[in-house]
Amino acid sequence: MILPILSWLLGTLFLLAVLGIASLVLATLWIAAKAERLVPPVGKFIEVDGNRIHYVDQGEGQPIVFVHGLGAQLHHFRHTLFERFGPGYRLIALDRPGSGYSVRARGATGRLPEQAEIVRRFIEALGLERPLVVGHSLGGAVALTLAVEHPEAISGIALLAPLTHLEAGMREKSGLLYIPSRPLRWIMAYTMAIPTSLRYARPTMEFIFAPRVFPADYMVDAGGWLGLRPTHFYATSSDVVAVEQDLGRIEQRYGEIVMPAGILFGTADRVIDIRTHGEPMQDKIETLDFESVDGLGHMPQFNEPDRVIAFIKRLAARAFSKPTSNRLHNNFKEPFG
Repeated sequence: MILPILSWLLGTLFLLAVLGIASLVLATLWIAAKAERLVPPVGKFIEVDGNRIHYVDQGEGQPIVFVHGLGAQLHHFRHTLFERFGPGYRLIALDRPGSGYSVRARGATGRLPEQAEIVRRFIEALGLERPLVVGHSLGGAVALTLAVEHPEAISGIALLAPLTHLEAGMREKSGLLYIPSRPLRWIMAYTMAIPTSLRYARPTMEFIFAPRVFPADYMVDAGGWLGLRPTHFYATSSDVVAVEQDLGRIEQRYGEIVMPAGILFGTADRVIDIRTHGEPMQDKIETLDFESVDGLGHMPQFNEPDRVIAFIKRLAARAFSKPTSNRLHNNFKEPFG
């Protein structure tokens, strides 16, 4: 009598578990479909070493390439800055591989040297002549890696609240995003991660934007919905796991950077601390243009777009000040005086 009851209980529990998982998968797919309906692709696509890169390309003049941060996408620049910039600049923002509508190549790791190489090849594929690169948050770490490992490809870097140093406790700060196992990462992406992220989207965004107000148009016009898709979560988690493999080595080489470089950082940033990732950079890059903004959080391009544009233009003036024919030559000449 006990065995049939136990078998029935186990069968019932198994059925409930299957139904629970199925409901999470269906909810994930429904949320992802809604996200893609509300925020469709707006740019062009190009293949770069097996990565399908989605990007926007606007204007004519001095080329500036924008690299977004963790879990973000190109709308963080397109929506906030592009229409305010004015003439004389060619503005290109890309979705980093796996983010937005860009698809990461099979077997890709998301490590910083890999991402920097993809940006270098993207610049080459578009025929851009040594652009200024703007990097926000994790995109700042990608830009710094590009400046260290491929200085001949760019003219300068303008960094917004950049991730610059490997610090203790990074895994703990990453929370549920730190998933070293690829299979488990995939399972989480298609079950619990997206419904949970949607439930906590507002408090998460309020924390990221603090102490400023979370913009009402962020989810649609600034592409926020795109982060609520399983492929995007998987790529974001991959980036979190990968960054610690190289950042410590890359930061040891910041003193090699001789190109025009600048950092704009908010003193009230709760995501990346200016005291750890901003202020120490003044002693590592000799010609660094460092601008701190009192009371500003982690999203300067949203909260202080005019200040950010002025900062980028200031760096562009330095980066593009040399005659085009001499810039590549001078890139190798400058370290030797």
